[in-house]
Amino acid sequence: MSIDIRLSQDALGQLRLIDAQGAEHVGVNPVRAFPFAAPEEGISLVGPDGHELVWIDRLGEVSEPAQSLIRATFAEREFYAEIEVLEAVASFSTPSTWTVKTDRGPATFVLKTEDDIRRLKDGRLLITSSHGLQFTIRDRFELDRHSKRLLDRFL
Repeated sequence: MSIDIRLSQDALGQLRLIDAQGAEHVGVNPVRAFPFAAPEEGISLVGPDGHELVWIDRLGEVSEPAQSLIRATFAEREFYAEIEVLEAVASFSTPSTWTVKTDRGPATFVLKTEDDIRRLKDGRLLITSSHGLQFTIRDRFELDRHSKRLLDRFL
């Protein structure tokens, strides 16, 4: 089933939506319902007033130009550095300072509590620093031996 919408970007970079009824909406923002568990499912197009204009069950249900615009908007707005290696952990009790290598370069952050490590499906983890920055681990079982050993103390 295809969703009948037209999405474009204006000169100011704002998304413009023309819905199935032909109404135009400027300043539309896509919002993921499940950004980690199902990033391609459950997407809402929200107007500048915060009200939902269109619900998309699966991103594949909209035309390709609209899919690309939605993905580009998410890429600009979402920042999740992926941890590739845990180099050091200052302490095995929290708060603890972690030194890591990410896909965006080296980073050091403070983990306030073990509760700031969320387990997701398929071995993925979401780690939130004391400053609210979010880091991901794509598959904790594929980390190197040293990284696994450090991480296991907190799980």
